[in-house]
Amino acid sequence: MSLYAELRFPAAPEPGAPVLVLLHGRGADEHDLLSLTPSLPAGLLVVAPRAPFEAGPWGYGAGYAWYRYLGGTEPEPDSFARSQRALEGFLDGIDTLLPVARGPLLLGGFSQGGTMSLGFALTHPGRASGVVNLSGFLPDHPTVRVTAETVAGTRFFWGHGSVDPNIPMAAAEAGWAALRGAGAELVAKSYRMGHTISPQELADASAWIDAGRDGTR
Repeated sequence: MSLYAELRFPAAPEPGAPVLVLLHGRGADEHDLLSLTPSLPAGLLVVAPRAPFEAGPWGYGAGYAWYRYLGGTEPEPDSFARSQRALEGFLDGIDTLLPVARGPLLLGGFSQGGTMSLGFALTHPGRASGVVNLSGFLPDHPTVRVTAETVAGTRFFWGHGSVDPNIPMAAAEAGWAALRGAGAELVAKSYRMGHTISPQELADASAWIDAGRDGTR
């Protein structure tokens, strides 16, 4: 499966600029998170791919989805694995989409997109210098392991709503504990909100991205 993507670059992109790959949530599309771009650090190369599955057959609306959700922290194994492979292929060719030689690669997303970002980083150690997970969960999938080896070299930002009705705070706290237990470099924050992105969360994530600009991956 190949992935279509929307691109947002500065007017005068600089070689070595960080690339942020933004993955949307279920029932949305590649345009959904691009509205965040003005609030992100200047100079980022933002790439927003579209999930490979139509969301309608799974009851998620008119957009697209990365996997079928089974409940709790469990993605349906086959659709999750297929999207992970599609994302791997997309990232393998990402340099051909960029106007300049890139700097560090960051993965981020909301809900399913955050879950996908965590899953990819943990199954491909070292591919991403950072992960921005906004209201996703740590996927319970056979390929995803949280160990000292899989978290090494990757920074994690995880923001979550304390009253999220879709992915409860308890799921975030369990994910935080697993990452910390493996020695991950994690910034974990809760916000008084539901399943959404608050201005404060976005500001915190932007500051976190800016602080990691010296990454090399």
